[in-house]
Amino acid sequence: MGRKKFTVEFDETAPDDFDPSNPYKDPVAMLEMREHIVREKWIDIEKAKILGEKLKWCYRIEGVNHLQKCRHLVQQYLDATRGIGWGKDGRHPSLHGPKVEAAESE
Repeated sequence: MGRKKFTVEFDETAPDDFDPSNPYKDPVAMLEMREHIVREKWIDIEKAKILGEKLKWCYRIEGVNHLQKCRHLVQQYLDATRGIGWGKDGRHPSLHGPKVEAAESE
């Protein structure tokens, strides 16, 4: 008589019946979409926190060579923190426009 093993499944997709052109058409779909966006933002924030902790560890371990050895983590951390947060700009990160590359000095 063993215990039954079961898995919990989460619906991690955006609602199918949400219409972005008329969001108030279906209030239930609008609330589900809002919950989906909030959930995705929290996931992005936590990913950035984990990368920040790895970056701190890399700086501490590598010492004076951290500029060369941790460069890949710095780039990942900067990419992860771009366009996330709870600021006034409530747009989806895909609507923030293209990423601005560093201008090369001439």
